[in-house]
Amino acid sequence: MYDPTDFPEPTIIPVNGVELEVFEAGRKNAGKPIVLCHGWPEHAFSWRHQVPALADAGYHVIVPNQRGYGNSSRPTEVTDYDIEHLSGDLVGLLDHFGYEDATFVGHDWGAFVVWGLTLLHPDRVNKVVNLSLPYQDRGEKPWIEGMEEVLGGDFYFVHFNRQPGVADAVLNENTFQFLRNLYRKNEPLTAPAPGMMMINLARAQTPLGEPLMSDRELAVFVSAFESTGFTGSINWYRNLDRNWQLLADADPIIHQPALMIYGDRDLVAKSPTLAESVPNVEVVELDCGHWIQQERPDETNQTILKWLEQQDSA
Repeated sequence: MYDPTDFPEPTIIPVNGVELEVFEAGRKNAGKPIVLCHGWPEHAFSWRHQVPALADAGYHVIVPNQRGYGNSSRPTEVTDYDIEHLSGDLVGLLDHFGYEDATFVGHDWGAFVVWGLTLLHPDRVNKVVNLSLPYQDRGEKPWIEGMEEVLGGDFYFVHFNRQPGVADAVLNENTFQFLRNLYRKNEPLTAPAPGMMMINLARAQTPLGEPLMSDRELAVFVSAFESTGFTGSINWYRNLDRNWQLLADADPIIHQPALMIYGDRDLVAKSPTLAESVPNVEVVELDCGHWIQQERPDETNQTILKWLEQQDSA
């Protein structure tokens, strides 16, 4: 298992009206930036297995704790977590380091942000690598409205929006249990009882399934969320319908070369029409659950590095 003390020391960087806690490796590789964007409820540390591999391959690896996470800023206004702000933070990071563009890698919510960044600031993204969450077509209805009609009010995306503060409090009170039960291998993200999945996971006393990481690794995530609470990160969900509006005028096609990595056991649905919106996409499936880069780090690294090498030699 990974030793948390091996992770790079962070730097606090002011961007876009906030401060981001940023971890770096391979700064000597200036000119080949790659930015890794975590999901929910994660942390820059979720990329611990990718950072040294990418730096050794010649990349300047930049890994922010995005707003709402770790020691990065946690604004109080819900709308400060919309896609314009989140993508603007990443643009600000490029400006800070003096890069015109970069390769962006996202997992889960980080993938949503990378897709959105590529739509809103296409000139700042040269290649896209996303894990778990495929490109989301806007459709005719705002996302939360559509989810509520199909999946009901207990679906956690809907619950976070319709009952603000309820889940936040439960997760804050049961941080260790929640993260211990959530981070597991080879299994879909299912709750032990009917109802709002994330609340039930937080209240489950018995660990569910095989642990994804060591106790020392898990402690990094637990410590971070015990310090910050969950509200800032959940506010990303509370902007989904706002994001649907903000993306209305963007070109809906991702023109950059893209790599989409799915976990075969992940409950997040694969997109049967991905190539229509992302015509330059290559799709790879790994035998794992949702936490792809943590569960299958070697396979993830090999897949990403092989694809990047192919793109650079094309």
